[in-house]
Amino acid sequence: MMDGTANRHRGEIVTEIEGKTYRLCLTLGALAELETAFGDTDLLALAERFEKGRISASDAIKVIGAGLRGGGHVISNQELSCLQIDGGAGGYLRLVVDLLEATFSPANGPDAGKL
Repeated sequence: MMDGTANRHRGEIVTEIEGKTYRLCLTLGALAELETAFGDTDLLALAERFEKGRISASDAIKVIGAGLRGGGHVISNQELSCLQIDGGAGGYLRLVVDLLEATFSPANGPDAGKL
């Protein structure tokens, strides 16, 4: 059973989907999965894609699915697409934004808190 805590310095977040707690993390493997899924050539291209602020439902499934698998959960994008989250589409969008911020935010990097 998961304890419901996340290490934001590692890019982890915790969420609840259909009453079950999940830890999500865009590990290097998960990021490589997203590069392939979106046809991007590197991490910078992937980050720039999401900076535009336009995320489709299929984008959300890919990002959340990669985050779940990076967090150690065995789930396909097809299985994920059938699950529900509090807040509906807005809840999924908030989850994607939170995961991307945890992954790409400079505040979570090795120099976080240094002056």
